[in-house]
Amino acid sequence: MKTPYKLISSLALALLSLTSCEKDVMTQLPVERTEINDIFNPKDKEGTYIDEYVSSIYTQLPRGFNRIDQNYLDGGTDDAVTANVSTVPVDKFKTGQWGPSDLPENPWASNYAAIRRVNILLANIGNSGISEARKNSYRAQARFLRAMFYFEMLKRWGGIPLIGDKVFTLDDDVALKRNTLDESVAYILGECNALISDNILPATLTDAEIGRACKGAVLALKSRLLLYNASPLYNPAGDVARWQAAATAANDLIQTNLYSLEANFGTMFTTRKNKEFIFAYQQGDNATIENLNEPPGFQRTGQGVTNPTQDLVDAFPMKNGKLINEAGSGYIATNPYVNRDNRFALTIFHNGFSWLSTPLELFVGGKNNLKPGRASGTKTGYYLRKFMAVSGTAAAYANATHNFPIFRYAETLLNYAEAQNEALATPDASVYTAINTVRTRAGITPVIANGSLTKTQMRDLIRNERRVELAFEEHRFWDIRRWKIAETVLNGQLKGMQITKSGTTLTYQVVPVQTVFFDAARMYWYPISFTDISKNPNLKQNQGW
Repeated sequence: MKTPYKLISSLALALLSLTSCEKDVMTQLPVERTEINDIFNPKDKEGTYIDEYVSSIYTQLPRGFNRIDQNYLDGGTDDAVTANVSTVPVDKFKTGQWGPSDLPENPWASNYAAIRRVNILLANIGNSGISEARKNSYRAQARFLRAMFYFEMLKRWGGIPLIGDKVFTLDDDVALKRNTLDESVAYILGECNALISDNILPATLTDAEIGRACKGAVLALKSRLLLYNASPLYNPAGDVARWQAAATAANDLIQTNLYSLEANFGTMFTTRKNKEFIFAYQQGDNATIENLNEPPGFQRTGQGVTNPTQDLVDAFPMKNGKLINEAGSGYIATNPYVNRDNRFALTIFHNGFSWLSTPLELFVGGKNNLKPGRASGTKTGYYLRKFMAVSGTAAAYANATHNFPIFRYAETLLNYAEAQNEALATPDASVYTAINTVRTRAGITPVIANGSLTKTQMRDLIRNERRVELAFEEHRFWDIRRWKIAETVLNGQLKGMQITKSGTTLTYQVVPVQTVFFDAARMYWYPISFTDISKNPNLKQNQGW
């Protein structure tokens, strides 16, 4: 095991404590007064401490899955509810019960702590004894990570304080003002462009480097940043040039020809390396996802905490590409789960789904749909299947690879399709190609014919494809905000499916499962917490909070 260390940040916005599983070998004094010379030591030609230091920055990346009190961020959208009887933190995002004193998640301080780590590295790595090539690689990785942390803040709060390369000391004034949204976007974009121009990060990674920053990750961050920046929330004037820039950024990544879609939508989420993942949060093999999300009723300890909504289920098209309410779709209300696109059964457990060689019983009174009021039962008639490994025995799970996809190629294709469609009066052939590529992998035939859709129809199709293709990958939460449709989809009732069984006959009835509320006047951006505002009175609160 590598030697651990502890760092304590002096930045008031980001008090940080970094520990490991062995004894601490560094003091709890400000890092700039103690450990810097040990970590960035000119006599250390191996750079062991530096490698650990950089690794510690990577651990601050978005880790996805059940990260918010054992619930998905998507549980704060119209795609899922939690099986818990009482309200869980993520529920508050869609019930209006959140604000400056009660944020279901608040990575403000942790992101500034991570940014501080980056700036310490940039200020001191020149003193180390490692090679110049290795120094430059660490610098580039750190700058990419810093851009990621800023983006994570930008999509929550809008404009944030930008500190550049500054490393604050105990004597510095850290009561910084917020930069504007445009300034914040420009800074992150500038970092991405500089990294692309410097061409230090590798185009491809060795097996030992999986999870590290690469050229594709920078291009993917730039693509997502510009897509957000072109969207209605960021671009109220509807500047078409922003959409054109976003389309170009996505196409730049496509044209590298470094990535492609995996043939199997299901198994790619349980492999550490594949041709579709551009950048993913790395963690040790585990069975956490299975423990939390597998349907109850088996010998194993599945809790079934994540219950997809009927709203999401209805978004999955049929194999012929039509939505269930379209003429000619072939949808059968008395047998609703047949002939759906391949992603449906790889994303959602439904009644009759064969799991551990046993059909799931999600009807009322079924062994996998427990009594109302039980925290382990489903509220919607569904459980989450996506990301789950088919491994272990009927009595026990087996540990499996679960690396959260921060960027994957399917998103890039959808980014391009959306931006290019919005940049043009009518969708061109390249938009159809991108969207058909994603749908074909899902088993949908025939492809959508060039020229068959208007711009508005294509927009609706692309948005729906993002919803089903990227479900539970922390996109829907931000998409409904940047599109400014949260006020529509999160006001009213979310739905589930109640199934009753009489003899061999099943009856399906759509029922309300949760009342949701979204205040368009203030909820598109997070409020800055009272704690952070009290630390820094120069922070201006977001509108309405």
